[in-house]
Amino acid sequence: ILFIEFQNEFVSEGGKLHDAVKDVMDETDMLKNAVAIAHAAREKGIKIIHAPIHFSSDGNDNPNKGLGILAGCYNDKLFTLNTWNSEFAPAMKPKQGDIIVNNKRGLDAFPGTDLEQILIDNNIETICLAGFLTNCCVESTMRTAYEKGFNVITLIDCCATTSTDGQKAATHGTFNMFSRPLTSTELLSELNKK
Repeated sequence: ILFIEFQNEFVSEGGKLHDAVKDVMDETDMLKNAVAIAHAAREKGIKIIHAPIHFSSDGNDNPNKGLGILAGCYNDKLFTLNTWNSEFAPAMKPKQGDIIVNNKRGLDAFPGTDLEQILIDNNIETICLAGFLTNCCVESTMRTAYEKGFNVITLIDCCATTSTDGQKAATHGTFNMFSRPLTSTELLSELNKK
């Protein structure tokens, strides 16, 4: 299971992006669902992987600080390394045995990181995705995983974005094209059969 950007910037009150995603988080109960999935997966011996994003304080490691959402990260000093904002949210802190993806600086969790090597080294053929933003980093990672030949599951109630419309467009639109969308309850049911 790959948990994307479960960091204070999004998850916790006081995070600069929390208010933007709070409504969708509440609608889907995504944090509670993600915690339940992480717990159940660990009990079944399924690898938990975390993909945080962070940037240096001067933003020189931001790959596109002049355009789009990454410009927003640069201009608003989001996910600054070694700050509370970039730390894992308390409910989703990695536990012993979890794996942390290194060097995520863009939207997709593959480019410039060790994610693909982690998946290969651990003989992982199916990857379940959860996190932020549904229609950005989760969707970008989903598309690349699919293109690379991985079986992709997207956990539709373990993701959040900035609007209900954006959430619905991703989870009921593009997710069906590049993954097998499931609710956390559906995945838990499948895990309990194993």
